[in-house]
Amino acid sequence: MKCPSCGAETKARNRFCIKCGAPLAPTCAACGSLNQSSAKFCCQCGMGLVREVQANVLATEKPPGHKPSPQAAQRRHLTIMFCDMAGSTALAARLDPEDLREVIRGFQDACVRAIGRFDGFVAKFMGDGVLAYFGYPRAHEDDAERAVRAGLTVVDVVSRLMLPTKVRLEVRVGIATGLVLVGETLGEGSSQEQVVIGETPNVAARLQGVAEPNAVVIADGTRQLLGGLFDLQDLGPQFLKGMANPIPSWRVVGEHAAESRFEAGQTQRGTGLFGREREVDLLMDRWVKARSGEGQVVLLSGEAGIGKSRRRSSTRPIRASNTNAQLIIRIARFIP
Repeated sequence: MKCPSCGAETKARNRFCIKCGAPLAPTCAACGSLNQSSAKFCCQCGMGLVREVQANVLATEKPPGHKPSPQAAQRRHLTIMFCDMAGSTALAARLDPEDLREVIRGFQDACVRAIGRFDGFVAKFMGDGVLAYFGYPRAHEDDAERAVRAGLTVVDVVSRLMLPTKVRLEVRVGIATGLVLVGETLGEGSSQEQVVIGETPNVAARLQGVAEPNAVVIADGTRQLLGGLFDLQDLGPQFLKGMANPIPSWRVVGEHAAESRFEAGQTQRGTGLFGREREVDLLMDRWVKARSGEGQVVLLSGEAGIGKSRRRSSTRPIRASNTNAQLIIRIARFIP
């Protein structure tokens, strides 16, 4: 290209003219369009014009035999789900291989759609199984909840799946949450894949193995993040293949009927008051007197912003009003 100031020939990747030092109009490596010297993105295609981005685009300048450096692995807290088609061995004995291929394809497509609804990442197809991550590459604050909802959706969709072979399908789902190393690239060429290293994928796969058809089984790490959002059936500790210690597990029965999502999410997460034994004893003493017929008034005072909650009761023994940071509780006479 030519310098717009002195007309000297210069390389397209140069940012300044080597003759006069004038800034050069950057050329987009993706579409070849000329841009203003101050532009950071192409005005035609939007490609970044900074030197680092252009260097990645100009793949033709890489030397022969160049191998890209492996992507750095990350320590991430993931929820991993493993779905497997139940009874696939019996189906393989009954169906023609082409018909079996259509059944597996229909099953996997249904799983992918259900997982995608909750922004899960389908990492790998393993025979007639599907491995999915929640929390990678994009993390959410409710990845465990998303995984369980996706698992229930997979069960619902697969159980209602109508295939040309008239085969009714069933699925087993295992879900586990924990710390893993993700992003490690293994293999060469077309066999390259990003793998997750850690105990969590193995737990999810093993829990899938102990699940009944059309059931979702979760590990304790996932259960702790769900609060009271779902109704769970305690399956007790499970002795899984390859695991030194038994793994507590639960079957997800369905979503819990709660007044609000916030209330369900806070279930089993509440903690007791710390360092307020004297104050709690005082409140209980006033409550005992109120039950005996002697009305009481308690004044609670705290810093602004500490928050307050008000719960309704059928007997309504406590009335609360708030002014700024003072909470006045009037304990009325208890009427059963």
